[in-house]
Amino acid sequence: MLISTIDYNEYVGRIGIGKIDRGSIRVNQDALLVNHHDGSKKEKVRITKLYEFDGLKKVPVQSASIGSIIALSGIDDLHIGDTVCAVDEPDPIPFQKIEEPTISMNFCVNDSPLAGQEGKYVTSRHIRDRLYRELNTDVSLRVEDTQDTDTFKVSGRGELHLSVLIETMRREGYEFAVSKAEVIYRTDERGKKLEPMEVAYVDVPDEFSGTVIQKLSLRKGELQGMGKTSDGRTRLEFAIPSRGLIGFRNDFMTDTKGTGIINTIFDGYAPYKGDLAYRQQGSLISFETGVAVAYGLFNAQDRGTLFVEPGDKVYSGMVIGQSGKSEDIELNVCKTKHLTNTRSSGADEALKLVPARKLSLEQAIEYIDTDELLEITPQSFRIRKKILDPLLRKRSQISKKDRQG
Repeated sequence: MLISTIDYNEYVGRIGIGKIDRGSIRVNQDALLVNHHDGSKKEKVRITKLYEFDGLKKVPVQSASIGSIIALSGIDDLHIGDTVCAVDEPDPIPFQKIEEPTISMNFCVNDSPLAGQEGKYVTSRHIRDRLYRELNTDVSLRVEDTQDTDTFKVSGRGELHLSVLIETMRREGYEFAVSKAEVIYRTDERGKKLEPMEVAYVDVPDEFSGTVIQKLSLRKGELQGMGKTSDGRTRLEFAIPSRGLIGFRNDFMTDTKGTGIINTIFDGYAPYKGDLAYRQQGSLISFETGVAVAYGLFNAQDRGTLFVEPGDKVYSGMVIGQSGKSEDIELNVCKTKHLTNTRSSGADEALKLVPARKLSLEQAIEYIDTDELLEITPQSFRIRKKILDPLLRKRSQISKKDRQG
């Protein structure tokens, strides 16, 4: 039997799920566990529990035969791709190799002024235990401790892979912050820097093909082919670094007015293509802690696109919108109108606000820049600067420019 899925239970430990390819199996039977890498590791084990599936439920059984999809427990060191076979006839089943992670993010304890108000599990111990527990069922995930005890490096197969984990933890009551997704680099035998590459297939109407080619070219993409599809659309094939696709999908849907289709597939590692800017526009940043009011937002909406509405809690260093310019702009959206005894016609009319742009989890992960964090709670998403204090943030930017200069 080839182990194709791993489940986990706190009482019985790891549970292997697969289909019986040959023979039969029964409870308390001795078996041989053969490692999926090279077959060199062989361990004698005993099957303590056996289950078959009735819908979504596991039903305990005493035995099962060829063709049955079963779950078994009692084996501690069990992994996807391992083969459970007869002791006297070890014959491992070939298994497709699982690709290594290409994208990493830092998961850290939320230390913003609004921390701990919405989440149930907020400490580093809670977050660490949950991340390492995920390794029991997700074989493509990697979790590493860092020098900072409140930060953990989590690596996966892409932004979608990590966003599913983030959303699952959020729904379970966890509160934490994540950094910008970054690709995992490698070096060849000569010490040359390598980066993961993707093949992107893009289907767009003819009028948008020029815009898409321009945007992907700016992200170090190379056009490999162009043709027509059966429905009259243009199909573009690009070879592009994985980091060039980070934050691209939102722009892509905007540029193609929601009509474009993009699919990507991992295509190995290639020499580093050079630096690129993730985002062309800056952020609107609150420099005061309090509650956003309509008067302050009305004065701020001309500077860009707002992410907050009247009544939302904000704090100093929190990103409240996207700037219309390339640099960051600090604003006070908690500012109220001063009362006077003067009355004039039209002065007290209702302020008209443009509806705030509410980012989904995937959109927020793509939006944040390298100097920002995404604060995640069971109830809300907030984008913030890593350095909340405006003076310290300015000093950090100056020192960064000096190093680059």
